Amino acid sequence: MAETSGRAAASDAVAGLKSRSAALRQAAANPDARQQELLDAALAELDGAIHELTASGNGAAGRGRDDQVGGAHSDRRLLHAVFGQAPVALLVVDQDSTVRRANAAACDLLGVGPGYATGKTLTSLVEPASQAALRSQLAAVLRSRAAATVGCSLMAATGAVSCELGIRVLSLRGEEDRLLVTLATEPGLAGAGPLANAGRRNPVRPRGRGKASESADQEITALTRRSDLLVAAACLLLDNAASSESVILQRCARLLAGDVATWVIVDVRRRGALRRHFVAGPDDPSSARLTQAISAVTPGPDHVSFRVCESGSSVLVTHIEDEEMLGRDGDGSPLLARLGAVSVLSVPVTDDSRSFGALTLVRNAAAGAFRLPDIGLVEQIADLLARAIAARRLLTRQTEAAEALRSSLLPPVLRAVPGVEIVAAHMAPTRGREVGGDFYDVYPTPRGWGVAIGDVCGKGDDAAAATATARHAIRVLSHWNPDPAEVLRGANEIMLAEEFGSRFVTADAAHLSWDHRTLRVLLASAGHPGPVLLSPDGGTQMVTGGGVALGIFPDPEPAAQELRLEPGDVLFFFTDGLTGARSPQQTYLEEILTDRLADLTGRPAAEIVSEMRRVVLEFSDGVLLDDLTMLALRVGLPPES
Repeated sequence: MAETSGRAAASDAVAGLKSRSAALRQAAANPDARQQELLDAALAELDGAIHELTASGNGAAGRGRDDQVGGAHSDRRLLHAVFGQAPVALLVVDQDSTVRRANAAACDLLGVGPGYATGKTLTSLVEPASQAALRSQLAAVLRSRAAATVGCSLMAATGAVSCELGIRVLSLRGEEDRLLVTLATEPGLAGAGPLANAGRRNPVRPRGRGKASESADQEITALTRRSDLLVAAACLLLDNAASSESVILQRCARLLAGDVATWVIVDVRRRGALRRHFVAGPDDPSSARLTQAISAVTPGPDHVSFRVCESGSSVLVTHIEDEEMLGRDGDGSPLLARLGAVSVLSVPVTDDSRSFGALTLVRNAAAGAFRLPDIGLVEQIADLLARAIAARRLLTRQTEAAEALRSSLLPPVLRAVPGVEIVAAHMAPTRGREVGGDFYDVYPTPRGWGVAIGDVCGKGDDAAAATATARHAIRVLSHWNPDPAEVLRGANEIMLAEEFGSRFVTADAAHLSWDHRTLRVLLASAGHPGPVLLSPDGGTQMVTGGGVALGIFPDPEPAAQELRLEPGDVLFFFTDGLTGARSPQQTYLEEILTDRLADLTGRPAAEIVSEMRRVVLEFSDGVLLDDLTMLALRVGLPPES
C-alpha cells in the first residue's frame, strides 16, 4: 500500500515538473521575459528533480511531518499575532497558489478592498512575464521547504509595483502545508523575515494629511481625462457621420487604444454571428504579427466578447486567471500571454433593442489594471458608438429606398418614337440626399406617342410619392386618351383624392403624331415652364407654358397649344432646377438659357443635352441646390408609311 502511494506521489511530482517546465519554455519565448528570473526558476526545478531522484533512490516516498509538530504551535501563535495588522504585506497561499488570506497591508499595497485577493491565484497578481517563474519557485519552496526570495512586479490598482516576494512554508497541525508570502517594495526586506520591515514607513501609500489631497488631485485629473475623451469620441463620431460603419469602428478603436488601453479588439455581429472586425494596438512594427494573430481568431462561446454580447453586460477582469478568454493563436498559445495582458475590460455595443458587437480592451503591465471608472467611460463611448452605427444603418436604408424611388421616377431606358431622337438627362443636387421630385417619361398613346416631364414642390419621401402618383397617373390615362389636357385634368383628380396636403406637381404633357413630313405636337401645361424650340437656322423660341399645378384646385384648366415641327427642329423640355441654377455671383442660368441653346442648334439631341450638362456645372461652379431634368426631342424623317 505504501509502495502504491509512493508511486502515485512520484507520478504527480513528475507531472507537475513537466507542466512547469513547459510554462518556463513558453515564458522564455516572450520578448519581455526576464531571463535571470527564468534561469533561477529553472535551476530551482533542477534542484527539485535531483531531490526527488535521490529520495526515490533511497526508498523514501516522502518525508514525515513529525519534525514539524514541535514548532507548529509557536508558528500558529506568531501568525495570529502579526498577520491581521502587521505593517508588512502578508499573504497565506495554498499549494495550488490560491490566496487564502490577505492582511490589511497587502490589500493596501494592491489598492483593493478587504477580501478582494482571496480566491485569486498569486500568479494572477503579478505581471505575465514573471508568472511562469513564480509558479516554479512556489513549487520549489513546497518541495524543499527552503525559503526563497523572488523579484517581480505586482499588479496594483494604480499600475505595476516592483516587489520582492519572500516565500516560506507555513505548517500547521492537522492541515496541509501552505505558504506564507511577504510582499516588500524595498529590496532586501522580503527575505529577511515576516517582521523585517515592521515599523518602517509604508513605501506604497504613505499615511498622513497629504494622502487625501493627493487622492483628490488624482480624481480631478482622471475626471478631466475622461471628460476630454468623451468629447473626443463624440467629435470623432460626428465628424465621421457620413463615413462607412467600418471606418467609424476603426477610428473609435484607435482612439481607445491610444488613451485607454494597450489593445482594443472590435467584434461585430453579422447575420447573427459574432465576427472579428478590427484590432488596434501599439503602433510599432513588432506588433504587426501579433495584430494579425488576434485578427485571425473567431470569437467563440468561451471568449469574453461572446459572453458580453449574449448577456449585454460588461465584464471587468482586473487580475487575469482565465488565459483562454481571448482564445489561442494558430500555434496554440494563449493570446493573453502573448499580449502580456494584466487586465481585460469588455463592454457591449448595443442600443435599446439590438446588439451590434463588443469592444474588448486589454492592458499590459505598464498601463496597469482597469478600474471601475474605466467601465463607465468605455460604456459611454460604446453607447455613442452604438447610436452612430444605428444612425448609419438607418441612413443606408433610407438612401437605398431613395435610390429605388428615384429609379422609379426616372426610367433607365426611354421608349423609342419612330422618326424622333429623344435624349434625357437628370442631375441630382450636390448638397443633400433627399429624394428629388423630377420625373420624365415616354409612352405609347392612341394613334401616337406621349411625352411627360414634371417637378414637385418640396423634397423627401412624401414629395417623391406625390411625383410618382402624378407620373403614373399621366402614363395610365394616356393609354386611353390622346388629349394631354384631358390627361392632366384626370391626374389632378387622382392627386386630390390621394390628399398629399400642400404638395403639388407641375407638369408638361405632349402627344406626338406624324402628319406626312410634319410632327404634330399637342402640348398641355399644368403650371410648368414651356419648352424651348430650336430651329436648324439658329433661331430659338420660348414656348409658353401656363396652367395651374396639379393637386391644388378641383377644376384647373391646363394651358394647351399645338406645334408643328419640321425635320431638324428640336423641342427642349426642362424643369426649374435648370433655370434656377445659380452662379457664385448669384445670377441665374435662366438669363442666358436661350443664348446657350442658340449655340447648339443643328446638333443631335445627345450633343445638346451633353453640352447643357457642362454649361450647368460650369455656370454653378459645380454646386447644384436642386435636381434638374432635361429632355430633348429632335425631329428626323417620318417613318415609312
